[in-house]
Amino acid sequence: MFTIGDFARHGRVSVRMLRHYDAVGLLRPAHVDPASGYRHYTAAQLARLNRIIALKDLGFTLQQVRDIVDDRVDVEELRGMLRLRRAELETAVAAAGARLVQVEARLRAIESEGHMPTNDVVIKSVPSLRVAELTATAASYGPEDIGPVIGPLYEELFRRLDSAGITPTGPGVAYYEDAPEGGGGISVHAAVQVSAPLQDDVLRVVDLPSLEEAATIVHRGSMDTVLPTAQALARWIDANGYRPVGYAREINLECPENRDEWVTELQAPVIRT
Repeated sequence: MFTIGDFARHGRVSVRMLRHYDAVGLLRPAHVDPASGYRHYTAAQLARLNRIIALKDLGFTLQQVRDIVDDRVDVEELRGMLRLRRAELETAVAAAGARLVQVEARLRAIESEGHMPTNDVVIKSVPSLRVAELTATAASYGPEDIGPVIGPLYEELFRRLDSAGITPTGPGVAYYEDAPEGGGGISVHAAVQVSAPLQDDVLRVVDLPSLEEAATIVHRGSMDTVLPTAQALARWIDANGYRPVGYAREINLECPENRDEWVTELQAPVIRT
């Protein structure tokens, strides 16, 4: 038999953890000295310990772990629990990946401060556009909040266009407004240029007003990485005697399957200061 210290070393866990597992009835010692109270374990108990640690690392609660290792869960139920946990982990990995992209974008924005060339910024007028659109609210204007909202909106928008037999006549246009209810929310408009009549029965069709002056810049890559480009545009606006008067529109010039190859024009409405 092993002392609790030796068993902890062989199992690569802490003595404190073994004591806790004993207290909750998850892993009882094989023998407890009645005089000293010292716990002793057998090598065979390493198998149970390994299962406990593996299930715990998968995110199961200690009660769920106990039910599984004590065979209170049948094979089908266990399979379902593992599938659910796999889905949860995949979601967490995707969320962590999205956060990593945003961190990298912030890092590039910091590294490019004062260095990114802005001679590609063009001031121009933008004509009015007739668009079909769907709208939802995002928690903020940050890419981490906009992306999960605008993606599904565009998927649903194109599904409805296809069902209605409406063919887009121009690129996609994303534009933003402060949510009417306030609180920092953003109204996200996923739109695409069409020639359909106003007040369409299937989709909201509106005429976007023209922009007398817009500072424009082309962003190449996923919109998850737009931050450095958007901030370069902001610096140009401030340095050249203009003031922004609203959120920039995003014109989807090229949207291949590989998001890193997207080409998007940012159109920020401005006035002279």
